[in-house]
Amino acid sequence: MQTHWKKLTNPLYIGAYDFAPGEERTLTVKSVKRDMVVGPDGKKEECTVIEFTQGKPMIANVTNCKAIAKAHGTPYIEEWAGKAITLYVAKINAFGEKGVDALRVRPVAPKTGKPVLTPTDPKYPAVEKFMRDGGDIEKVRSQFELSAEMETTLNNLKSKS
Repeated sequence: MQTHWKKLTNPLYIGAYDFAPGEERTLTVKSVKRDMVVGPDGKKEECTVIEFTQGKPMIANVTNCKAIAKAHGTPYIEEWAGKAITLYVAKINAFGEKGVDALRVRPVAPKTGKPVLTPTDPKYPAVEKFMRDGGDIEKVRSQFELSAEMETTLNNLKSKS
């Protein structure tokens, strides 16, 4: 019996096979962790897994982790939560073959349409008060794009109250 190549894909995780030619998707990171992944052949392997606020999770390789770190200016996976990334398919040389489809992350942060919160923003004092009063960083993220440094500053305000 022969094996169709689609049986080698893992339907539990997003992959290049989920994309139409030229398609890109911008997704928001929910969490990043090491997890045991069972491949289509039943083999278990510990992998870096990115869960999104929408859709299937992604198994992230070193190349994609470097791209996320570059896009958001931080190598710390805890700071990637709530950040948007853009996925696309690239042709690469892998497994002794040329032109293999691979899922990739753009190394620049996508434009979200939300304003970037800075200390000089007229709304910053209200956000600062909200956080001092026990506010949730997720609520702030829903309205503003936050740098890793700003997020740390706001979380520190909450812990001091």
